[in-house]
Amino acid sequence: MSASTPTLEAATAPPRSSSPPAPPVRRTRRPVPNAVLGTAGLLGFLLLLELVPRLGIVNPAYLPPFSEMVRALVTQAGDAVFWEALSATLRGWALGLAIALAAGVVVGVVLGSSTFLREATATTVEFLRPIPSVALIPVVVLLFGSSMTSTLLLVVYASFWQVLVQVVYGVQDIDPVAHETARSYRLSTWRRIRTVVWPTVMPYAMTGFRLAAAVALILEITGELIIGSPGLGRIIALAQSAGAVENMYALVLVTGLIGVAVNLLARAVERRALHWHPSIRGAAS
Repeated sequence: MSASTPTLEAATAPPRSSSPPAPPVRRTRRPVPNAVLGTAGLLGFLLLLELVPRLGIVNPAYLPPFSEMVRALVTQAGDAVFWEALSATLRGWALGLAIALAAGVVVGVVLGSSTFLREATATTVEFLRPIPSVALIPVVVLLFGSSMTSTLLLVVYASFWQVLVQVVYGVQDIDPVAHETARSYRLSTWRRIRTVVWPTVMPYAMTGFRLAAAVALILEITGELIIGSPGLGRIIALAQSAGAVENMYALVLVTGLIGVAVNLLARAVERRALHWHPSIRGAAS
């Protein structure tokens, strides 16, 4: 065989390519939106709430089907007592949250701006903050009776700490260079708070506001339920004592819906107030 004749291996070998083979294309699955997942989870829970009593797993006398709750809610929606109670609950929640937010921001800025005050009050704050607001119910009832003032004090007390702690942390997070620059330019106290302190504290304050909004609603309903002040909690207790189980669960569902609305409202306010902040802009993009 001559040297110019190709061998069998050379004749059958595939041609060599100068570039590596392209990697296989992987199809990425589009993530399911959070709203769809949340809606699916809620519908699944409501379906379970409908089936559990109908299948006899739980006695319907203690847990009626979800459809019975909705029917009872529709009936109550035509009663003026329900709307008066709802108005009283929302009014007490909003007033208590506003007082706690204003007091928490002012006291937090004052304590956070002074090392002496912060260290002098640290032990007192750590002593008072863990006290459950429910434990103060006998005290407020003894002082103010079963009025809205008693429930309002519980709401303010529980919500105040949520805002105060966040604001104190925010003041401590202020850039010392910016603080010293403002002091060297001899800016007034009010201008220093407005241009240096508040832009840093505001994200912390909004976090405190979001936490306090949920806590305020919990304490508002709890105070009405135990103390007997006007609101949804009071008519829930009345429905329970009267044996109107469907009405009681319907009102509990209303409080859950209010909680969802409060959470959405707090997040919307946070996004609107912090539209300039990198965390909000990053989440939006």
